Amino acid sequence: MEAITQRLYSHLEEQGLKGRAVPIRRLQDLQAEIEGRHARGLLDEEFYRERLTFFRFKPPDDFPSAASLLAVAVPRPQTRIVFTWNEETRALILPPTYQGYLQVAQRTGELLTRWMAPEGYRVAPALLPNKALAVCSGLAEYGRNNITYIPGMGSFFQLVVFYSDLPCPEDPWREPRMMDRCGGCRACLVRCPTGAIAAERFLFHAERCIVFHNERGLEHPFPSWIDPASHNCLMGCMICQQYCPEDKGFLQWIEGDVAFSQEETSLLLTGPSPDPLPAATRAKLEHLELLDSLEILPRNLGVFFKEATA
Repeated sequence: MEAITQRLYSHLEEQGLKGRAVPIRRLQDLQAEIEGRHARGLLDEEFYRERLTFFRFKPPDDFPSAASLLAVAVPRPQTRIVFTWNEETRALILPPTYQGYLQVAQRTGELLTRWMAPEGYRVAPALLPNKALAVCSGLAEYGRNNITYIPGMGSFFQLVVFYSDLPCPEDPWREPRMMDRCGGCRACLVRCPTGAIAAERFLFHAERCIVFHNERGLEHPFPSWIDPASHNCLMGCMICQQYCPEDKGFLQWIEGDVAFSQEETSLLLTGPSPDPLPAATRAKLEHLELLDSLEILPRNLGVFFKEATA
């Protein structure tokens, strides 16, 4: 009889998704990986405090039967957003996973529940290092840029991770690995504008990545060593993916038709609170899942409409 995990993988692939499960005991390995890097001084302290301390290496209290960890990859496109200010119109990009991140996670959980509940199993969302789990489970591999890649998806996917009581008698766990192709390729290393991708070690310098800095609040202005010309997305960064050979076939996958008028862009450049926003503007931001980023948008938009913040 085919293992239930294999039937689940087949079901996910029928939906255009890919998944992999590992036994629950691998929680200890995930925790040791993160805490070990920190203990060895490999992680910038500020980055560690802001980005790596929210993980919970313990199943929910109401899920004592959790037996496995399940990582699911959902294909995702880039999102185009158009802004107009001072008679200048610019189309800016949100990298894959930004738009609709929470919606995709919820829909993935619902998809799993519809398939697993009749089999007598359940899932619950997990706050874990998704990339590490995906790579160590065999679902993905790291690129030199520390982004994860999957055949047939490149890096254009969103990882969603769950606890499950699905039995996992086979353990596909492996040590983290980089794609073979990266061994003779330096495309991302050479093109990274901030030197975040290092030649001397595999673990990149996350504290130097544009992504870290353009997702922070206004109390953290852009460091002077970031060339303003390096900014290329409303949030996040696409440079290393744009030059990665593995992503060549996915770069034109861009969706989105949301446009902000002169008046709306002006509001966003001044950093309004959510309450006085016009209903139509608020609806656009909710659709893009940017309503919680209002304090970030004035600084990030200001990079592209410089005179607006001069």
